[in-house]
Amino acid sequence: MRRWTTLGVLVAIAALTIAVVGAQQSPIDIRLEKVRDNLFIVTGGRASPTEGGVSGVTTVFVAEGGVVLIDTKYPGFGNTILAQVKSVTSRPVTTIINTHTHGDHTGSNGEFPRTVEFVAHENTRTNMARMSQFQGDNAAFLPKRTFKDRLSLLGGNDRIELYYFGRGHTDGDTVIVFPALRSAVMGDLFARKWAPLVDANNGGSALAYPQTLAKALATIKDVDTVITGHSTTQHGSGRDVTFVRSNPMMKWPDLQEYAEFTRTFVAAAEAAQKAGRNADEAARNLRLPDKYKDYDMANAKADVQRVYEELSASRSRSKLQN
Repeated sequence: MRRWTTLGVLVAIAALTIAVVGAQQSPIDIRLEKVRDNLFIVTGGRASPTEGGVSGVTTVFVAEGGVVLIDTKYPGFGNTILAQVKSVTSRPVTTIINTHTHGDHTGSNGEFPRTVEFVAHENTRTNMARMSQFQGDNAAFLPKRTFKDRLSLLGGNDRIELYYFGRGHTDGDTVIVFPALRSAVMGDLFARKWAPLVDANNGGSALAYPQTLAKALATIKDVDTVITGHSTTQHGSGRDVTFVRSNPMMKWPDLQEYAEFTRTFVAAAEAAQKAGRNADEAARNLRLPDKYKDYDMANAKADVQRVYEELSASRSRSKLQN
């Protein structure tokens, strides 16, 4: 009787140890998570062990004819992504879709076989072609298949729909929908619940952001699960930086709320400029509904400044036309 009691204690301790290790897993660690059926995500992956941000979410879709990946994280994660793919299927990676140009989503393109077909919006391809990592021989890993407004890939239950709804995070943000799985991948057009990062150097627009999301909501039908562009929120910088897990698998109402947030944010910035407040003052005194109190507002000041700049540029163009 004592022998079985001891064995039971050992089993319980082992189970507790596994649970503690799981609970202590860092948000930056690579992990594979199942979304539904043959759809998975790979989260985590810091730029380097001691510095930089955390990679964007990689989506893994196991289709009949091979694996479709969406985004490839920072450089150096190609083999890591492949190892995660091989843990769920023996099928080869045949297609990689890049949601936009940034290196935390395109960095490991060059670590996949040259037989892989790369797909992106035409503006994203143009933006990527300017990046140092796609110069010379590495230009082979630029998207060769591009689209303007909409593109369909595969067929039947494997059908994938790619959409471009307009400027936002960049001028080439692609939204990918898996109709049979009622799931959509938003990339950094909806990175997480935060004041969005607007990359003006790659065509992003603060003023257009709410309109772009509104168009996505009006066009996409029958989607329940929304995969965001990132799975972590960063606090601080340098040696004081910490990363907190944020849920990369949200629901359609979360996207609706985020679209409303961007619309409310931009409207508040426009009202502040009209009232004569400068961008710094407007950002400090931004008043948004309480339901957005948990949103990460690290980009708020930059977003307000961008709204001001775009409004000023619009007025200048109007004067020239008149």
